[in-house]
Amino acid sequence: MRDTPQPTLAVDALAELRGEIDRIDLEMHRLLMQRGEIIDRLIAVKRAQGGGCAFRPDREAQMMRALVERHRGLLPVDAVEGVWRVIVSTFTYVQANYAVHADDSGGDAQMRDSARFHFGFTVPYAPHHGAGAVIDAVAASGGDLGMLRATGAVADGAWWVRLIGEDKPKIIARLPFVERPDHPAGLPVFIVARPAADAASRDIMLYAINLPRWSHSVPAVISALEGEILASAPHAGGLSLMVAAPGRIEGARFVQELAAAGVADVTVEPIGSHAERYQLTEARSGVFAPRS
Repeated sequence: MRDTPQPTLAVDALAELRGEIDRIDLEMHRLLMQRGEIIDRLIAVKRAQGGGCAFRPDREAQMMRALVERHRGLLPVDAVEGVWRVIVSTFTYVQANYAVHADDSGGDAQMRDSARFHFGFTVPYAPHHGAGAVIDAVAASGGDLGMLRATGAVADGAWWVRLIGEDKPKIIARLPFVERPDHPAGLPVFIVARPAADAASRDIMLYAINLPRWSHSVPAVISALEGEILASAPHAGGLSLMVAAPGRIEGARFVQELAAAGVADVTVEPIGSHAERYQLTEARSGVFAPRS
């Protein structure tokens, strides 16, 4: 007969594992507090240098991509990404208080889910009905963000023309930073903010292309320049297109090529930029499991 009962061994093993979890939880909390101390120093440095943009979409896109790429194990990447988004967005809020204004005209549930996933619950959420109202709220703020649907939201007509001009808000990001099947906040949205060139990614440039009239040669010209028409709507007696193109393609190229195709009196204005879309399609443990 064995002297040590098996149940006792099991209880001891559980106690040891729970002790390890407690140790890890304590260390995670200590690291968060340490991060807060560094952010406090960062605020002081920025203040001494005259300030700067707290929201840095290019850096955040790189962080999220690296997070997903290195993730392994049983914990779903949705949970890990959500935790990181709350950490990053909340510490950004600590640096410079801001609110997120969102267009709920296409339905509030998806927009609210996206806002809470990417910005947490500490950052105030302000719903508006229409893209124009969101852009106006951002323009009148000291540093708030706006959320607009990246596709399908044309109830306000050519809302993107409101972003034309050096002092106007601009699109600075496209969320989610990492696209994948069954993303809990997978609604494609643009983030609009007052211009901050030092924080912007120029992987993808966004343009408002205004035409006096439609021509069947327009899609071919834009496609040849690796551009994509995201939306179109009547504007100022003609037509306005919202077009995305690689950052290396200057707006003047569209004017030149459209003129060569017989489309005259075209104006092209930058309305923002964002990091290149990163799509994760490889299913692996801890990342996502596509439904059968």
